[in-house]
Amino acid sequence: MSRRSLLRIAVIISVVGLCAAGVFAFRGTGRWLVGQDPLRPSDVVVVLSGGMPWRAEEAGKIYRAGYAKEVWVSRGNGAADSLSKMGIRYVGEEDYDRGVLVYEGVPATAIRNLQKPIVDTEQEIEETTLEMRQSGKTSAIIVTSPYHTRRVRTLWRDLAGKNFTAVVRAAPGDPFDADHWWRSTGDAYAVARELLGLLNAWAGLPVRPRAK
Repeated sequence: MSRRSLLRIAVIISVVGLCAAGVFAFRGTGRWLVGQDPLRPSDVVVVLSGGMPWRAEEAGKIYRAGYAKEVWVSRGNGAADSLSKMGIRYVGEEDYDRGVLVYEGVPATAIRNLQKPIVDTEQEIEETTLEMRQSGKTSAIIVTSPYHTRRVRTLWRDLAGKNFTAVVRAAPGDPFDADHWWRSTGDAYAVARELLGLLNAWAGLPVRPRAK
């Protein structure tokens, strides 16, 4: 076999190998995004905004299992400001999350809404650590959707500081299909958003929420 033929075969094998690696990486992206920590006793359980009712449901189960004595609920800003200008009362996710928590057996006295409404995960972590600092807490269990766990862990490491620790847990009831995420528009959108969010985090958060 000539040298040219051998070179051609080598190129073909390389291209096929790269394509196979690309397909494998593409299919595995959903599983790569999911990464949670083992549960351990903490000061509070924090329900991040979104993923209703699964995040609050899981937080309630964690509370009932005795891993924390308080549950904090993040307040998504949503359309509150726009509706307020129209004289329309905005019923936020935190109200529904509270209802889910009570349904799961969490006493109303153990549930606390974070004070400041947020628009993204970075603000959620900043608001959570601020509340922890003010109330003398040092550890939290953060409950979010499976696809969101890796970004939450990355942002916590970058933003929370050394004085605060977090256990990141995925809500098992969330319908995200990590093995076949490309089959659903909702799952595909979630994966794309998480990848962009991770790129932003790795770059030092140059993209921030739009100023009001």
